[in-house]
Amino acid sequence: MTSPSPLLEVRDLNAYYGQSHVLHGINLHVNAGEVVSLIGRNGAGKSTTLKSIMGVLRSRTGSVKFNGQDILKLPSNRIASLGMAWVPEERAILSTLSVKENLELPPARAGGWNLERVYEAFPILKTRGHHAGSKLSGGEQQMLAMVRVLRSGPKLLLLDEPSEGLAPVIVQNIGQIIAELQKEGLAVLLVEQNLKFATRLADRHYVYVDGEIVEEVPRSEVAARHDDLQRYLSV
Repeated sequence: MTSPSPLLEVRDLNAYYGQSHVLHGINLHVNAGEVVSLIGRNGAGKSTTLKSIMGVLRSRTGSVKFNGQDILKLPSNRIASLGMAWVPEERAILSTLSVKENLELPPARAGGWNLERVYEAFPILKTRGHHAGSKLSGGEQQMLAMVRVLRSGPKLLLLDEPSEGLAPVIVQNIGQIIAELQKEGLAVLLVEQNLKFATRLADRHYVYVDGEIVEEVPRSEVAARHDDLQRYLSV
């Protein structure tokens, strides 16, 4: 029996910032309903990979296929319309608008979260409904950034450092939401420095060093390889 094609398939991806060659022949894939993490030191190329996949970084070569369609030359808004959503490290909420306005501005699509589900998952966002985005804590901003894109009903969620700078209880809450989304069939490509958070959620891990993937580690090998993986993250 032929295996189904990956939801996301990246082949020989190279990316550039001006004259700087920052990604070198990246090969990775994400299957439907799978959580995959990219781990490595700061500056290793993980966030650049997400930007390249999403079309935010345009100076790149190689192949990026989403749901069987070549998307390398498509603009970001077109890629998003196909069912891919990106939550950048800086969260990119509309800071001058209220929480409620942030949630209502992107129209909910079929299969996306309605406001009832948003408030059920993150009750604090209902409490903070009339507060400007700039007045929220880091954890509240991360919650808002996630649920804004979930309103569009994506098939694949690109998450860049969702646990960075957050209190442990918020990290745990976000981890629970990601696990629930996976059970519902959503795929997640996760960039994460918090090894404990990443290994608890991800089915597979791609290890980055200096803009290259040096190995792929399945969940079954994480416990035995924990010290090795931690060294990849050490400065």
